[in-house]
Amino acid sequence: MSDGLTLIVPGNPDQRTGGYLYDRRIVEELRRLGRSVDVVGLDGRFPIADETAAESMESALAALPDGAQVVIDGLALGAVPDAVAPHAERLDLNALVHHPLADETGLSAADQALLLDRERRALALCRRIVVTSRFTARRLIELGLSKLRARVVEPGVEVSALAPAVKARLDNAPEPNEERMLCVASLTPRKGQDVLLDALGGLSRSRWRCRLSGSDQRDPDFAAALRARIQRLALDERIELVGERDEAQLAADYDWATVCVLPSHYEGYGMVVTEALARGLPVISTTGGALADTLPDDAGIQVAPGNVEQLRAALLRWLGDPPLRRELTRGAAGRRAALASWAGSAGRFADALDQPALNRPGTDP
Repeated sequence: MSDGLTLIVPGNPDQRTGGYLYDRRIVEELRRLGRSVDVVGLDGRFPIADETAAESMESALAALPDGAQVVIDGLALGAVPDAVAPHAERLDLNALVHHPLADETGLSAADQALLLDRERRALALCRRIVVTSRFTARRLIELGLSKLRARVVEPGVEVSALAPAVKARLDNAPEPNEERMLCVASLTPRKGQDVLLDALGGLSRSRWRCRLSGSDQRDPDFAAALRARIQRLALDERIELVGERDEAQLAADYDWATVCVLPSHYEGYGMVVTEALARGLPVISTTGGALADTLPDDAGIQVAPGNVEQLRAALLRWLGDPPLRRELTRGAAGRRAALASWAGSAGRFADALDQPALNRPGTDP
């Protein structure tokens, strides 16, 4: 990779979601390695792009000199292939795909077909493809989006101090009066908080509290429906929605928790899992998307995505079995030493972009 690199992302680069955090941390570490990295945030709507989105992409690429190396976040790239195409031959274009756009929960069949077509055409314009999980590499092939061998660069994580509940369990301290479940995810349909609420609705006899930590502004209608669901299930005293958290607040959330829950229908990686493991917290998750690969068997419990009864049964196992809680806590804490660092991930990212191009623009993907 040359010393200069431009990363193009949709919207504000400082957004607090897993994909934007990945982009931001890779950039930080590349700069520590001595790379010059410019980050450009695009205006407009993504991934079902509007005219502003296309114009913003065209303007960003037109401003770059011939031969410049560019990485375009997949959420932007797959939305506007026609704006990218005129620059494919003169620029060294590379894709960073977190998950295929058509895999987003709740899309109509027409929108899925539109996004598949656009992303397929966009990836054909790129010289290399970087993905954040082995699952996504496989998924690109399954969907016929690209025949190229994508380079996998999984996220890193900062190993943190053990959460207080973890330290207590490792020391065989008395069990807490209640289990404190933390779900870190934006309030959007793909994250499955509605499934979690329905599962918790059948656990009124157990002692627990649940905190939903994540933005309620990405899909306000879904967030409002979650609040109404909490009221209908009479869970107001047990479940709190705390909105988007800054870094310090999120750290406090993890310190509050005894277990993390991720009920997503689909994840391209599931960075919340490794963030929990970095603190020794076990995770109850689905197997949606890459989660089947991300969560180790000895560090949590997994169920099928969208299955209320399976999730309720998993929560009941956790709530009713102190030896299981200690066993999974030991397993989660034992995984910390093997977690990848962001510095290591950035090194692999740089290596991926240093490799010879696998594709020339305009060829069959």
